[in-house]
Amino acid sequence: MPPVPQRLLLLLLLAQLAGCNGSFSPHYYWQAAGGQLELWRLARPVGEVGADPATPSGLRERLVLAGEIRDWASREMALPDNDSYRRYADLGRPFVVWNVFAADPLSVTPQRSCFPIAGCVGYRGFFREADARAHADVLAGTGLDVHVSGVPAYSTLGWFDDPLLNTFINYPETELVRLIVHELAHQVVYVRDDTEFNESFASAVEEEGVRRWLARPGRDGGREGFERMQRLRADFATLVLKYRDALDRLYRSELGHDDKLARKTELIRNLGDEYRAMRDRDWQGFRGYDRWFAQDINNATLASIGLYSGAKPAFTRLIDNSTDMNEVWKTMHELARLPRDERRVRLNLPPARDSAE
Repeated sequence: MPPVPQRLLLLLLLAQLAGCNGSFSPHYYWQAAGGQLELWRLARPVGEVGADPATPSGLRERLVLAGEIRDWASREMALPDNDSYRRYADLGRPFVVWNVFAADPLSVTPQRSCFPIAGCVGYRGFFREADARAHADVLAGTGLDVHVSGVPAYSTLGWFDDPLLNTFINYPETELVRLIVHELAHQVVYVRDDTEFNESFASAVEEEGVRRWLARPGRDGGREGFERMQRLRADFATLVLKYRDALDRLYRSELGHDDKLARKTELIRNLGDEYRAMRDRDWQGFRGYDRWFAQDINNATLASIGLYSGAKPAFTRLIDNSTDMNEVWKTMHELARLPRDERRVRLNLPPARDSAE
């Protein structure tokens, strides 16, 4: 269990939430508190887990690797040197939370949920899958497009020490680097009410982190595989954003409601067709995104990808043009203090579609 001051702080934060947004039920607040408390209850120091005779040797090796990544991330990426990812918890489930995305049938802008610290974000998270799907069913019943996505990790933005989890500890080495760097980046810079900014910059930082990790002596063997996966990820994101933007233009057009819905169906079908053609022609048998395309693709599904990818190229350019990570963080803090529209101008991004992101 966390120390008493931490538990009290959590309850105080929940009390703020209760007065912040009337659209949240008491059940939502308590599941959030219960989920966070469960993480604390189950988390044990990595050294203690490693010394436990009941710990499988494979897990012990992964915890050692995670410790190396954790120390390296602070030393070489100028990320926070705190107690995050120095404890381990086995939750007994494949994801720590499930995020619910929702969008109007004729909009690719996700609906927002607003909190006093995190600000407004384009999703709502639940610690139990059943709760997430029940909430999604309610939203779908009102006519919204919905999408439920399992999430292996999340950041408490430095308010609490985030543990290593069974949901990601067995990821391939480069993916483990990616995840730890991404979540620690949120502790350095986080901008209220701008999910695309936060997730896109953390995604760019994680990629830089993996490249630096693989540049270490003895790690060269993983570079070719990583670069290939980067190309596949970029192909996927480019394709999805292409159709998200096409749908956005459609929804803003002068066509009638029924014509827009018919064209929407056609565009989403074309997205799947183009993916399969690209996969079979260019990807040399890689089928890693088949599962994503097998689900119900709708506005909420597309919006979930856009939040993580839409502005990433701008942050990649910023990193490439900086002398070191300290300069990156200094620039990021400067951007964070600007109004959103000014931030986008500084990053050479187009104006946001509306204030709902």
